[in-house]
Amino acid sequence: MNTEIFNQAKQAAQEIVAAANLKKGDILVVGCSSSEVAGGVIGHNSSLETAEAVFGGIYEVLREKGIFLAAQCCEHLNRAICVERAAVPDAEIVCVVPQPKAGGSFATTAYRTFKEPVMLEEIKADAGLDIGGTLIGMHLKRVAVPVRLSLDHIGSAILLAARTRPKYIGGERAVYE
Repeated sequence: MNTEIFNQAKQAAQEIVAAANLKKGDILVVGCSSSEVAGGVIGHNSSLETAEAVFGGIYEVLREKGIFLAAQCCEHLNRAICVERAAVPDAEIVCVVPQPKAGGSFATTAYRTFKEPVMLEEIKADAGLDIGGTLIGMHLKRVAVPVRLSLDHIGSAILLAARTRPKYIGGERAVYE
């Protein structure tokens, strides 16, 4: 396993958990191009070894805190989500098993690692990490707020992060927390 990649992923997870104030039972969605992390082009050089290093660093942090990881698949599975059944007990489950070339190595790793993995078409996560331009926005609750982490890359992949907040409603007389 690539220790540097593992450590970068772990650091990114620690920072987004703190910045988003994630609590036990919250959901962090992660999209990860193992191709981009390894220095390639998204969708062309899927690597289970690279994905396992990224997944391992993130999952270690989340598991300790009771936060659920939602692993986003690639476009070949319409960016479906792999998550533990306990995170979404009433969700409508779809039938597919991610593979490195159809779903991506990160989601494949999640599916193989989770105790009781299920697949969903969508989720509304509390925060997210986009590793390599995987476009996770469709799986975040409204309203997404960009978060600057101390890292801007994991391996060679660009790293973007977001947290969510409740919508502001009302008008000039409204008061917000």
